[in-house]
Amino acid sequence: MRIMAFGAHPDDIDFCCAGTLAKAKKEGHEVAIAISTSGNIGSAEMTMEETARVRHQEALNSAAIIGAELFWLGYDDEFLFNSREVRLKYIDVIRQFRPDIIITHDKDKDYHPDHTTTGQILWDIHVMSTIPNIKTETPPCEKLPELYYMDTTMGVDFAPEFYVDISETFETKAKMLACHKSQDGWMDYMYGVSNAEFARTLARFRGFQGGCTYAECFRKAHFFPGSAHKTVDVFC
Repeated sequence: MRIMAFGAHPDDIDFCCAGTLAKAKKEGHEVAIAISTSGNIGSAEMTMEETARVRHQEALNSAAIIGAELFWLGYDDEFLFNSREVRLKYIDVIRQFRPDIIITHDKDKDYHPDHTTTGQILWDIHVMSTIPNIKTETPPCEKLPELYYMDTTMGVDFAPEFYVDISETFETKAKMLACHKSQDGWMDYMYGVSNAEFARTLARFRGFQGGCTYAECFRKAHFFPGSAHKTVDVFC
């Protein structure tokens, strides 16, 4: 199976589903991470240009820990819009990796406009990735990917349909998150919490719910046309 996770910002995937991706990779599945924005406002000290450069390298370092391919779309943080040009870019990125499963932000429940816009774009274009008359540099996909929504920030207003036990891969998730060193000060500046504390608290909370030490949770997007239910074994 080929699993592609789309996050709005360079560390979103690490917070919400890196343990699941690490588990999938360990079990032999192909994994990719796609990032909508450069995260270029995520610093109180660096310029936007420097922040984008630093965060791109941090994302590369994080993806390398599990051998995930990284797709960097590079749009401005806080100014992601669901336009024709943006849709075509997303379609081409999907066609490049050709995933069986896409994981992204909940378009209806998340708090951040870049998160909900990313989720909405994926909802809007997952069928378009298969349509020959929608032209991009890469040929159309042969089949529709399954679409899953990952947990919201600190689980607010998210109703999980299932949990993935990441107890054995939580430390890998923590190492991936630790690559985003530029965000340590930013998280404290904005929210008064460290990256590590933030991620561990949510994973432990979901673990209590899922009956394990650490967990990540998801819900499936339901749509027509829908393929026969197929899900990678780490989702079972």
